[in-house]
This record gives sequence, C-alpha cells and structure tokens, in this order.
Amino acid sequence: MPDITPGTSTNEDLAKRLNHARYPRSNSYDPRWVIENQMGPNALWLLEWLSPALGLDALRPGARVLDLGCGRAMTSVFLAREYDAQVTAADLWIKPDDNARRIAEAGFADRVLPVHAEAHDLPFAEGGFDAIVSIDAYQYFGTNDLYLPTLTRLLKPGGRIGVVVPALRQEPGGCEPPEHLQPWWEPDFWCFHSAEWWRRHWTRSGAVEVEAADWLDDGWRDWLLWCEVIAEESPEEFHRTMARRVGEMVRHDEGRALGFVRLVGRRI
Repeated sequence: MPDITPGTSTNEDLAKRLNHARYPRSNSYDPRWVIENQMGPNALWLLEWLSPALGLDALRPGARVLDLGCGRAMTSVFLAREYDAQVTAADLWIKPDDNARRIAEAGFADRVLPVHAEAHDLPFAEGGFDAIVSIDAYQYFGTNDLYLPTLTRLLKPGGRIGVVVPALRQEPGGCEPPEHLQPWWEPDFWCFHSAEWWRRHWTRSGAVEVEAADWLDDGWRDWLLWCEVIAEESPEEFHRTMARRVGEMVRHDEGRALGFVRLVGRRI
C-alpha cells in the first residue's frame, strides 16, 4: 500500500466510501469521529447488526444497558442516541475521564456513565441491567467456562446479553490454525471460534437460553474496507500499522475462515 498522509480525505469522501446499506444508523455518524475513536473493526456497524437480535424490550427507551469493553465509548453513545438507553460504559484500558469528555462532547453526559472496570471484577448489583452488550471484546474473557453465569447475574430475569466477536467460520482441526492464515496467525487468535462453538459454550453454561448464534454474511468485506480506511486515515501510527497487517490477512482469506459471529442469550 502506498504511503499516504493520514487524515487527508474529506469527510464527504469518507462518508461516501463508508456508506453501507446494511448500516443506515451508522451512516449518520461523522466518519472522522468514528475513525479517531475506533479500536478494531467498525464497532458501530457490528452493534447495528446486533441490535435487532436483542429485541425491543432490551433496548426500549430508558433501558439500563451495560456496555462491556466499550473502548472509547462510541457504542455507548450509539445506544443512548439511537435507543434512548441509560448506558454504563465499562472499560479497563480507557480512562473514565477520557470517555466522560468524549461522551459530553457528543451530548449524552446525562445518559452514559463511564466507569473503570475489569471484566472479572464488575462492581454492579445483581439484576441491575436490562441488557448487556459487548462489541469486539467478549472473546478476550468470555471463553472461560465459568464466566457467563457470573456475568449474567447482573441481568434482571429475562434480560438479554448480546455480543459480536471476530470469529472463524469453522473450528480448525487439530492444533494448527488454517494453513492459509499461518503467516498472520497470532496466539490471541485462538479466542476466535465458530457460531456453533459459541452456541454450545453458552448453552452448556445453563445461564441463558441462546436466541441467536449466527454468522455475518460477507462480514469479511466490511472488515477489509474498514482496515483499508483506518490504514489510510487513522491519526495513530499504531492503528494504521495494525490495520495494514489485519487487512492483508482478511484480503488473503476472502471469507474462507474469518468473519464475525453474533450471539444473543436470555437470562434463565
């Protein structure tokens, strides 16, 4: 990829490039704001895919939602703006003061509360949330067999948890990654699993009734487009470098193995 000065495209050009028929709500957000606050795949696109599967009850006006692993709180702002939810924006790596400033600038200080929290030590009361969402984060802590029952105690009975995670179309055989991905494979990628793996994992927990466990059709194309944009436009060199590497992997894979899985469960 040629060396391009980051941030040189106009907002109008970026909006046209990122306009996506599948994500009409996300299309209304300032693309530069989304680029500057991203920490991986396009979190707004993934949340917009997740939201209908959560159902209207979980995202009704005033619903109490825990956004777990919210990063720079873009998804929390989305939940407040699009669904009038009361959101607790929990993250380990981004300071609450930083997120509070971002949330206030977006105009949602009265509806989004940023907190510092580690996923295994959540300081919230049992039954305090109508819904829990997690976008591109749950795979890092949720593969533990004992985690889901601990997390879902924070939901009211019948409340829903919904996550979107980077995933594999099928579980690899043996102990090796897919052969064509070996040049890019990192140990962290072993937290990527198939939709069926996740369905079985959640069902076995006894904590939820699984209502959705599905694959995003052509999700790799969305992922690649976003990598290309971030590689060119992110103001942070680290993110530009990571986007180039991930983009190479996703482009080479062409959807054979890599994509996204959506999971929704209702607390039993």
